[in-house]
Amino acid sequence: MKIFFIGQKGIPASGGGVENHVENLALNLVKSGHEVFAYTRYNYSDKNVKEYKNIQLIPLPSIPGKNLDAISHTFLACLDFIFKRKADIVHFHSIGPASLSWLIKVFRPKTKIIFTFHSQCYYNTKWGKLAKFYLMLGERIGCKIADEVIVVSKNLKEYTENKYKRKVNYIPNGANPIEILPNGEITKKWNLEKNTYILSVSRVVRNKGLEYLIEAYKQIKTDKKLVIVGDGDFLNKLKEKAKNNTNVIFTGNQNGKVLNELFSNAALFVQASEAEGLSIALLEAMSAKIPIITSDIAANKEVVGSDAFLFENKNIDDLKNKINIVLSEENRAGIDKNIKNSYNKVLKDYDWENITKEVLDVYFP
Repeated sequence: MKIFFIGQKGIPASGGGVENHVENLALNLVKSGHEVFAYTRYNYSDKNVKEYKNIQLIPLPSIPGKNLDAISHTFLACLDFIFKRKADIVHFHSIGPASLSWLIKVFRPKTKIIFTFHSQCYYNTKWGKLAKFYLMLGERIGCKIADEVIVVSKNLKEYTENKYKRKVNYIPNGANPIEILPNGEITKKWNLEKNTYILSVSRVVRNKGLEYLIEAYKQIKTDKKLVIVGDGDFLNKLKEKAKNNTNVIFTGNQNGKVLNELFSNAALFVQASEAEGLSIALLEAMSAKIPIITSDIAANKEVVGSDAFLFENKNIDDLKNKINIVLSEENRAGIDKNIKNSYNKVLKDYDWENITKEVLDVYFP
């Protein structure tokens, strides 16, 4: 069967939950014997690369800028598919790209449309009123037009079914368990040793709560460093907030061995997001067997249950207190139990092979 993905920035993923989701799903679909095609953006993936691990890549340009990049690329991808391609499935990812799913419905009515609703990203404060309206419209179009809708969290399932009065499929993000590695590259690059730093991994945008984490870190007394992994349009403001504190390290996007080392050797992982769909970085941290602190938003609570320290969303004092508790190793036995439970949960509930089988059941019931 031929399956086309539209909406992701590109493959291989160099940051971003949607991109990681698409790459892992595509790889597993290929292993299952399907032909997979993914549209990529010039500004994200090498436009000269047309294949990655048997995934067929279709590079297309886009109009630069946060408001037009995704939608212009999606428009060109839809036109390319309508005029040049044939497939059994076109799978849209995210609510912005889903706004143009009607093009496939109108011009290729026999092609099955799947829409994965990853997050309510209109809550991201980087968007203006018009952009938020358009993203909400994209959510509605995707949920109304798609033959099948997939949501990545139980919270989104409840929201979508209540609002759009249709059955949707809950299939979460997956995670490849982190390969536990000793510190090597991270010591060379940033002088990081095992258990000497607090780690956060995410896109560096406003709604990830990183400003609260930096402020909480500045108020605690510790010799541990704060390492923020990721890139985005909020980076310069965060660096200003850190005020050249040499113990706050911004690494930019990392992957592969270096990212595994960063997870493996952290004393603590903090997920401070104000809003999430389902964070792959959080799942990876759970698989890395390290203590976890998360904001108490529904998407995070759904994943960690009672096996992490929760702080009140946006509450710097509460976050500071939770960091102090974990670093002081109060109730170490309880922390170790949480770590074990989190690791086992990732293996059981967020395995990519099982998730791919569930997606295939949606594609071909």
